[in-house]
Amino acid sequence: MAAGGESSESQVRKRRVDSGGTKADCAPSCDGNEADSGGEVEKDRRLRELRLQPGTYWLTRIVLLRSVSFIYFVAFSVAYNQNKQLIGEHGLMPCKSYLNSVKRYVGGKIGAAALAYAPSVLWFLSWTDMDANLDGVALAGMTLSGFVLVTGTANMPIMAALWVLYHSLVNVGQLWYSFGWESQLLETGFLAIFLCPVWTLSRFPRQCPPSVICIWTFRWLIVRIMLGAGLIKIRGDKCWRDLTCMDYHYETQPVPNPISYYLHRSPWWFHRFETLSNHFVELVAPFFTFMGRRMCAVNGAIQVLFQVVLIISGNLSFLNWLTIVPSLSCFDDASLSFLFGSGARRTVLEIQNAEKSGSNDKPSKGMLIRRVANASLGILIGCLSVPVVMNLLSSRQVMNTSFDPLRIVNTYGAFGSVTKERTEVIFQGTLSADPKDPEAVWEEYQFLCKPGDVYRRPCFISPYHYRLDWLMWFAAFQTYEQSEFVIHIAGRLLSNDSTVLSLLHHDPFQGREPPRWVRGEHFIYKFSQPGSASAAQGKWWLRKRIGAYFPAVDLQGLRGYFQSRNWPHPHIPTKTQ
Repeated sequence: MAAGGESSESQVRKRRVDSGGTKADCAPSCDGNEADSGGEVEKDRRLRELRLQPGTYWLTRIVLLRSVSFIYFVAFSVAYNQNKQLIGEHGLMPCKSYLNSVKRYVGGKIGAAALAYAPSVLWFLSWTDMDANLDGVALAGMTLSGFVLVTGTANMPIMAALWVLYHSLVNVGQLWYSFGWESQLLETGFLAIFLCPVWTLSRFPRQCPPSVICIWTFRWLIVRIMLGAGLIKIRGDKCWRDLTCMDYHYETQPVPNPISYYLHRSPWWFHRFETLSNHFVELVAPFFTFMGRRMCAVNGAIQVLFQVVLIISGNLSFLNWLTIVPSLSCFDDASLSFLFGSGARRTVLEIQNAEKSGSNDKPSKGMLIRRVANASLGILIGCLSVPVVMNLLSSRQVMNTSFDPLRIVNTYGAFGSVTKERTEVIFQGTLSADPKDPEAVWEEYQFLCKPGDVYRRPCFISPYHYRLDWLMWFAAFQTYEQSEFVIHIAGRLLSNDSTVLSLLHHDPFQGREPPRWVRGEHFIYKFSQPGSASAAQGKWWLRKRIGAYFPAVDLQGLRGYFQSRNWPHPHIPTKTQ
């Protein structure tokens, strides 16, 4: 109360008079200020009323489901645009041939053995038009994931369907689906199934609260991902221990972007700081997860920020976007409420208040069954984690490996070794009848994103992914005997095959005769120096020829090579008159 029994209102009136003016004089401005102040106070009061309590995960569930569905949507989009060329009827590695080989291997029947070896719904579809099957799977995945992304709601059948559909592609994708993030998406997607109610599509199903066990399985996933990545580095390339890996990474990573060009030229001390920061994020911060709510949120923030930096600095497919997903489980409703409007926050607050007051309905039989299912999930993940943890502790650690056919719990890791020099395979073709003719004109093919033309700016594609471009990065530091698909591509280029050409950016023989000969040239690539004469000429890259990657080949000469591998021999085009 005010001193002397005066009301606060009378005190305000005195202060107004003492300030040197009458109420009438200051009425317009003072009344307006009072109204504004009152509005702010009311707004603050309402915000305080909607302040959520920590420890619940209703909003976290929505964020996780939308995030997982976004990654699924990207992955199925990549599949829709590239599967026909890679594993379709006329693809580089037809999945029909692969399924037939699996079928022969397991005794010629499509049964449990075949499903265990390569789990896929394609076993149950007609193989007369495999391209249509692949498109159907991809489109179904895009449709379901798009629905969850837009609405923020899902149930177990939808998320299970997404998991089965993507499994069906990964298990027949062969070399093109051999990346670690495929297993990571399948593990993340499997956990997302148990986030959802069984049938309802409500965003806040009162009878199915988010399972704390499920939230912790996501947290366990991000811990394993980061520890796996950190330990494989410390045990792997010496440059991670002497803090020099980042001197090379931006230039030699699979698919650099324009930011990589400038980051590569950062001062030496900045690269040392980056490497030390990487070790802290991957080897120290994950343990914050087990140190209480606030430290868990700190780890989540660190991991999200780290992945954003990686997204900005290179085209690593949807790997970094996917790694953000389990990091979000480190935040509860109180932490994520700023992402939602007042309606969602009010609903969650009502649920929290009802739970606090004990006015919630008695658990139904379905809720009790669900609790058993959640506990079973925890036990399953715990049991399947045993070999994964043993692998983490082993001095012979392997990365990106699955210990079960369904890829429910996997090992992870990235860049255990860093290449110190960037090499590229450049396909060239000529119309000359003699490839050894010094007058022969060799023209270059350009891929969609990987370096080729030194004047071409590096691309921005993340989270999208060009699978062939990535495999060409691996091929460049192997031999063509180790990467036989390179010769398969050469044969397709000799016949102007539209399927393979659709995976390229530039065909120098478009609208002309197909080349008579194709060869692979091996080059060292380096970023040009910003501000140098080369950069002023528009060159992003400088390159130096190493030698031939594979010799000049023609279709006739490849006939035996193709037959020995059961590849269909490309059609020899009719010469233009």
